[in-house]
Amino acid sequence: MIARRDLLIGGACVAAAAAGTALKPRRHVSLLGKGSLATIVPASFGDWRSEDTGDPLAINGPETLSARLYNQLVARVYRNERSGEQVFMLLAYGGKQTDQLQLHRPEICYPAFGFTLLRNEPMDLNIGKGVEIPARRILADGEDRTESVVYWSRMGEFLPRSGGEQREDRLRIALQGIISDGLLSRFSTIGPNPDEAWARIEIFVASLIASVAPAYRKVLIGTERADRLRPR
Repeated sequence: MIARRDLLIGGACVAAAAAGTALKPRRHVSLLGKGSLATIVPASFGDWRSEDTGDPLAINGPETLSARLYNQLVARVYRNERSGEQVFMLLAYGGKQTDQLQLHRPEICYPAFGFTLLRNEPMDLNIGKGVEIPARRILADGEDRTESVVYWSRMGEFLPRSGGEQREDRLRIALQGIISDGLLSRFSTIGPNPDEAWARIEIFVASLIASVAPAYRKVLIGTERADRLRPR
């Protein structure tokens, strides 16, 4: 004979399983859609010209977890024809952000490749018209170079600034029944003065985003911020 306690426990387990099934993300939402990052982000704008290159951190190496994480990768070195400055850009797009497949954050990737993080700080990246991107800036010291890095990540419409925020935002998205896309946008320069480098990267990023067609800026910075950049 089944005890009342067993029935209650069994009923609770069934309810939990049903709730888990109901909460399982089912709808895929992509801000990129069928677009191509390489086309959306111009290879040339203003005084800047670029060439495609590989990623020094081998994020796009064959047979790596990154190959599963990212559907599209754009790695370019932009050179300013007037000043000679160079900025390295990496855009890594993942079509589906899940528990198993989530964006890799540079503060984890750089140490894994032998760099020492001398600075790792949150920042508000000003891209004009009062719009700011919640980002991070990193100073990474390696054997052959010191890199000043600015990056941000987008998960759906969220722009998490830390690993903790990324996990929280992914849960919020999942509770909405959505499997979102995600994008890591990373910019870096090589040199000894990080404060000057970060300031130059900020100016470069603002110009780059302004050069992207308004309809596609949401892929980089989310819909709300992209709408605020549109002319009124």
